[in-house]
Amino acid sequence: MIYCVEDDKNIRDLIVYTLKSSGYEAKGCADAKEFFLNVDSENAELFLLDIMLPGEDGLSILKKLKNKSILKNIPVIMITAKDSEYDKVTGLDMGADDYIAKPFGMMEFLARVRAVLRRKEENISENIEDVLRFENIELTKSKHKVTVDGEKKELTLKEFGLLEYLLENQDIVVTRDQLLSKVWGYDFNGETRTVDVHVRTLRIKLGEAGECIETVRGVGYRIGENTHEKKNI
Repeated sequence: MIYCVEDDKNIRDLIVYTLKSSGYEAKGCADAKEFFLNVDSENAELFLLDIMLPGEDGLSILKKLKNKSILKNIPVIMITAKDSEYDKVTGLDMGADDYIAKPFGMMEFLARVRAVLRRKEENISENIEDVLRFENIELTKSKHKVTVDGEKKELTLKEFGLLEYLLENQDIVVTRDQLLSKVWGYDFNGETRTVDVHVRTLRIKLGEAGECIETVRGVGYRIGENTHEKKNI
C-alpha cells in the first residue's frame, strides 16, 4: 500500500488514481491525524508526504516515522514547493529517500515511485544475503555480529567463520577439512583437531542454541533439522 498525505483534494485524488491505474494499492489522507489513524505497518510500501500541510507538516510526520521501529525502514518521498531548496535538503537529511517538486507530471512522478520501490527491493535482497538465521541464531556478515534471541554473543574471528560457514550450508554435513580450508585457509598446517576445539568453544558461547551444531562422527559437523539434541565431540 502506498500512502499519500496531501491536503489538496484534487492533487491527492489524482495521485491515488494514477497509482491505482498503474497497478499499485494506494490510499490518500488529508492530514497527519488521518494518516496515523489509517496507516498499517504490515502492508505499507511507500509514504508520499506533502511538506505544506495544515496542522502537523510533512517534516514532522517524517520525523515521527523515523522514530517508529515498525515504520522507519519504509521509504518516503517528500512533495515540496518548487522553490523550497531548504525543505528538500531538510527532508533528505531526516531520512527521506527522494523528493518531487510541485507542479509535477504524472510520468515523472511514477518514475520516481518505481525507482524508490526498486531500491527498496534491492536493499531487501542485499539484507537477506547479509543475514543468516537458524531458529533463534542470527548472524549479520557486514556487522560481524551474532545474536541469540536478540542477545549479542562475542565470538572470535575463527568462531564467527565456523558459524557462518555452517549456516551457509544448513542441512549439509561439512567436513573438518572443508572447515579448515574455508576458515583457516588452504595453507593452514594445523590438524583437524583445531576445528573440534573451536566448535566446542562456539557451542559454549552460544549457550543452549549451540546444541543445534551436530557432530557427524568421522565426518564433520552440520546445522539443520533434527539437530536439537546436544552432541558431544
